[in-house]
Amino acid sequence: MKINTGKGNITLITLIAIWSVSAVTSLPGLAVSPILGDMNNIFPKASDLEIQMLTSLPSLLIIPFVLLAGRLSTGRDKLPMLYLGLAIFTLCGVACLMAKSMTALIIISSILGIGAGMIIPLSTGLVVDYFTGDFRVKQLGYSSAINNLTLVGATALTGYVADINWHLSFLVYLLPGVSLLLCLALRRESAAAEPMESDQYKQQSINKRHLAVLTLFYFVITFASLVVTFDTAFLFEKYKIRQELAGVSISLFFLAIMLPGLFLSHIIKYTRSYTNVISTLLLTLGLLSMTIFKSPAMLVIGVILSGFGYGIMQPLIYDKAAIIAPPHLATQALSIVMAANYIAIILCPFIIDAVRKLFATQSISFSFGICAVVAAVTTLIAFIGKSDFALGLDKSYYSTKN
Repeated sequence: MKINTGKGNITLITLIAIWSVSAVTSLPGLAVSPILGDMNNIFPKASDLEIQMLTSLPSLLIIPFVLLAGRLSTGRDKLPMLYLGLAIFTLCGVACLMAKSMTALIIISSILGIGAGMIIPLSTGLVVDYFTGDFRVKQLGYSSAINNLTLVGATALTGYVADINWHLSFLVYLLPGVSLLLCLALRRESAAAEPMESDQYKQQSINKRHLAVLTLFYFVITFASLVVTFDTAFLFEKYKIRQELAGVSISLFFLAIMLPGLFLSHIIKYTRSYTNVISTLLLTLGLLSMTIFKSPAMLVIGVILSGFGYGIMQPLIYDKAAIIAPPHLATQALSIVMAANYIAIILCPFIIDAVRKLFATQSISFSFGICAVVAAVTTLIAFIGKSDFALGLDKSYYSTKN
């Protein structure tokens, strides 16, 4: 079976290999999430700082290695770096299964962050290398969908096996080993050259203005949406709603992020220059619903609207990041934009806490209100710049995508 890439055909096994890399990028930190509440029981001598380091240090290390991988990908064969990153990730997964101390887990998880940082920009870079035009938009949508579907499935799995034995949560870190075996197919079938009429060849170097706007835009929408994953459980607890529903809601959030990726080209076809305006508006309405209402139904609707809005924008930002650079610099541009996601993850709790203190409140719903305001301002800016390439979709962009 041959898959059309817009610049030729590839085999199904090559496509599956590319998809498999997209799937594993959502895994860092996932194994730890279901056992965080039990860490003090698992390791009675562990301090709060050590537990915080276990979750924050890997994310912190991902950032420089995302940027480094993007830089090193310029003018080089990306596959050796991809193989190394997947191998590091897999070996760390094996080591986590055998870890017996908090110190060992922190060290191993940090090294895992290095491996993940090497993989993350290459996962999207592979899609950019193998596909072009509308085919690339569709595949970036599928890639985003696969990433979030894996996140939902793996979260459910880790939560289940953690009740049997906490070590088993780290089984999900062995998935990159499967991806590593599949990616050997990429050596047998390299990406075809980008067509000379491609928009990428209009760039002599990375368009710094577009890169700055896209990076800031991605940071802001990620920052606004993170409150759903960070604080939904606390919001449900405040309103005395069953915690099982909080877990279901977070899964629905990632499923809502996944869905737009499956039909992204059709969304662009009908929303055109208003794509980002509608997406940020959905994010705003979702967060506003979670700020104002207390009923489980309205909270769940808010979760879904927030996820759907974010899910439209994420793959579009990746596609634009590829377009603003010539082919040999596309992965580097992607790495800079993608680093914004992890910077937002690290800074979000600190920024929200600082604003809470400024207004002398510790209300959980206030956190959602802060992010709703951020999303609303972003919607206004997106409306003003709806014909701008970075903030919206200009005619030259969407006319080639449908």
